[in-house]
Amino acid sequence: MPYSLRPASLEDAPAITGLLNAIDVIEVGRPETDQHTVEADLKHPDADLARDSWLAFDGERLVVYGLLWDESGGERIDMDHYVLPEHQEAGLAVLAAMEDRALERARENGAARAVVHLYLNVDCTMDTDLLAARGWGVVRRYHVLHRPLDADRDGPVEFPAGVTLRSCVTEDDRRTVHALYQTTFAEHFDHQPRTYEQWLNDIDADNVDWSLVWIASTTEAGAAVARDVAFLIARNDRTAMGWIRSLGVLREARGRGLAGLLLRHSFATFAALGRDTVGLGVDTDNTTGAPALYARHGMTVHFAVDTWEVTLT
Repeated sequence: MPYSLRPASLEDAPAITGLLNAIDVIEVGRPETDQHTVEADLKHPDADLARDSWLAFDGERLVVYGLLWDESGGERIDMDHYVLPEHQEAGLAVLAAMEDRALERARENGAARAVVHLYLNVDCTMDTDLLAARGWGVVRRYHVLHRPLDADRDGPVEFPAGVTLRSCVTEDDRRTVHALYQTTFAEHFDHQPRTYEQWLNDIDADNVDWSLVWIASTTEAGAAVARDVAFLIARNDRTAMGWIRSLGVLREARGRGLAGLLLRHSFATFAALGRDTVGLGVDTDNTTGAPALYARHGMTVHFAVDTWEVTLT
């Protein structure tokens, strides 16, 4: 049976969520995709759905979903691609169209080539031999970690003298978190500098519970004013588990246990909210010691994701 292809729209979010959850069951053993996350992706300001999204149908059944976006304004292009395992032909057709569009977008930016990244579970439903045959290769691996929570064990955290914590409740606080994020993640693999407005879109700010975003400040000996040096962004809108989206500490403030304090505070908060599991994602080659930090705090690997890359000219 021939496949039918068309762009996605926001009205397709329920069907896309169903497809992604069917793939979740195959790849990680249970559905973990929420519709609001799909809707946020479809609203990405750096994606033009008419030209940067693809749906492939086998009859009435959605079997492939692709989305492409450009945050760099240059040669770097990102994309997501999901395919049911028995529909590789349709998946390959969508992949080829996405590659063509990625090169077109890079050229629109004035670049001579496109360096494209695709994020796939290490046990993905896509036939990765097809990717390799088209010149793709793995350049990075990320782990999604998780940890069980218990209200008796994960109680309130006491912060030492000279360290204070506040929730992000004002516009100035939000701008502080943005600045801390841009600074602390500047040297991370594949980091793209983002303006404040772009960052708000990236984190789906309209649906963020800002009481679960915290800023840590320290007061040095003899200093009259505390300095904001670390942050943690948590989210409680995932069905599967509480989620830590980002955790960052300024270089000059590292080694003082601030990341661990923020992490334990998030555990306690989620446990008090009735959550039984918390999760986050981490680059396995992170140079700040984050994987070891998370391991010390009882977080283990839930599944792994590879960054695949191809250069198109």
